[in-house]
Amino acid sequence: MIRTQIQLTEEQAQKLRELSAAGRESMAALIRKAVDQFLVSGISDRSALYRQAGSVVGKYKSATSDISIHHDRYLEEAFES
Repeated sequence: MIRTQIQLTEEQAQKLRELSAAGRESMAALIRKAVDQFLVSGISDRSALYRQAGSVVGKYKSATSDISIHHDRYLEEAFES
């Protein structure tokens, strides 16, 4: 293993201490698990996410011309029905 040093916020450190105590697992082990999950998820490839999001731009059409302005209202109306 490679030793490294990180800085956590007070809240992150506190939650890690609580999880560590509850699960009887070291904070280092919890951090390694979190890093493994992050690496497996593929979320770290931000450019791929941008490409994926950009691929739908302009793909759909609507007769309503103010969706970008009033999107919250339209979502609320859609979820009410």
